[in-house]
Amino acid sequence: MTTERSVGTSDDLRAASSNGAVAASTAGAAAADPEPVSAPPGPLLRLVRRQEIAFALVGGFNTLLGMALTIMWLTVLNGMVSKDVAAALSVALAYTVSVFIAFGLHRTLVFRVRGHLLRDFVAFVGVNSVGMVLNMALLQFAVSILHAPARPAAVVVMALVAVASFFGHRHISFRRTDSHPAPADR
Repeated sequence: MTTERSVGTSDDLRAASSNGAVAASTAGAAAADPEPVSAPPGPLLRLVRRQEIAFALVGGFNTLLGMALTIMWLTVLNGMVSKDVAAALSVALAYTVSVFIAFGLHRTLVFRVRGHLLRDFVAFVGVNSVGMVLNMALLQFAVSILHAPARPAAVVVMALVAVASFFGHRHISFRRTDSHPAPADR
């Protein structure tokens, strides 16, 4: 599989270097940390053709996965700890497992990027954390200050935060330079 790169292939670098055409700093930078790239559209993006729809599908799957994992952890922890501890612990354990799965799915199926794995993961967790805080704050505001019914307010707030999260992941978590735009931008 080939990927687009602005620095060329390793064979190109070796050939240019042997001819003295590549500066040591350029060759050293390329060898030390390969430039992050966007991959060609994968099967999900070829099927739905819109990054936003792919994001919603992966997010929906991850939501269902989080629910299933929470129920699984509640079942596993039943009788091992108090119900209050089990409730909090099951959410934390489900999140811990699902964040890795969500990151992998978003990275490979939605945003299709390579390189900078750790930077992308830290940014992904950061964007998700901001989304969680926004969900909590906006829902509290809607219910306590605006006196909106809790369930409909939760749906509206979650939808708004999901849209914000898409842009957060596109422009922060999986950001790439203009020379390597996201597949939907090509």
